Amino acid sequence: MSAPPSTPTGTPPSTPTSTPTKLKAEQSLGARIAARLGGGVMRVFLILVALFWIMPTIGLFLSSLRGPEDIAATGWWKIFTAPSELTFDNYQRLLDNSTITGSLLSTIMITVPSTVLVVVIGSLAGYAFAWMDFPGRDWWFLLVVGLLVVPVQVALIPVSELFGTIGIFETTLGVVLFHTAFGLPFAIFLLRNFFAEIPRELLEAARLDGAGEIRLFTRVVMPLGGPAIASLGIFQFLWVWNDMLVALIFAGSDSPPITVALQQQVRQFGNNIDVLAPGAFVSMVIPLVVFFAFQRQFVSGVMAGAVK
Repeated sequence: MSAPPSTPTGTPPSTPTSTPTKLKAEQSLGARIAARLGGGVMRVFLILVALFWIMPTIGLFLSSLRGPEDIAATGWWKIFTAPSELTFDNYQRLLDNSTITGSLLSTIMITVPSTVLVVVIGSLAGYAFAWMDFPGRDWWFLLVVGLLVVPVQVALIPVSELFGTIGIFETTLGVVLFHTAFGLPFAIFLLRNFFAEIPRELLEAARLDGAGEIRLFTRVVMPLGGPAIASLGIFQFLWVWNDMLVALIFAGSDSPPITVALQQQVRQFGNNIDVLAPGAFVSMVIPLVVFFAFQRQFVSGVMAGAVK
């Protein structure tokens, strides 16, 4: 019998190419290319959206650096072809305007206490609703949630009469109390839900170590609730700083906040753009600085609880 033909020495037997493996490699390469192209397109799109979003701020800033004659003659984009129009004289006029500078101080005196009171009282109430037992706790919390739907406009007339009776109408104290009262329902709702996610075992361990409610709140709950508290503070600060309706009604005419002061400048001096432009930009920049300063805490607070 003849032996079967043998494979030549040094030549490995041929094996068919694995078609699924090849297709998988091609698919993964195509997926990577599509992902890179898609990521690049998305980045370009997001950059364009961001530029479009901040365009009014850029235009306002450039307008604040131009003289009143230049503002009346051409648009702010003219500055790119005529940079000699840049001047800081408008900001000097702003500092010389006692109404605007006084309104900035009044705005700070209204915004800071309103934010601090809402954060402190909201934190205490949120902890109480989350971890303390007292009669009617759930019913009281439902009442707080129900207050979230009460519009500000409904309370303007009755609160004005109440403040007039007790003598705090058209005062800074009245504006602060109004903002605090209407900011507390959201603050309590937000912080209660955040504090309720703290592990019970952690609080029980602190109680076994002898921690009372005050120590437990200040040493355990407050540090863990930092992101939510920072988010609440940013929301409250922006709302109070940019408010005009409440300030227009409850603030005194001798100490108006910046929003009311700018509105009065427009009404009284319609062509006073050399003061309005830098004043509006300054009133816009301060909230932006606060937001970007606490941006990390804000993102952490928004994302808290989204992932277990």
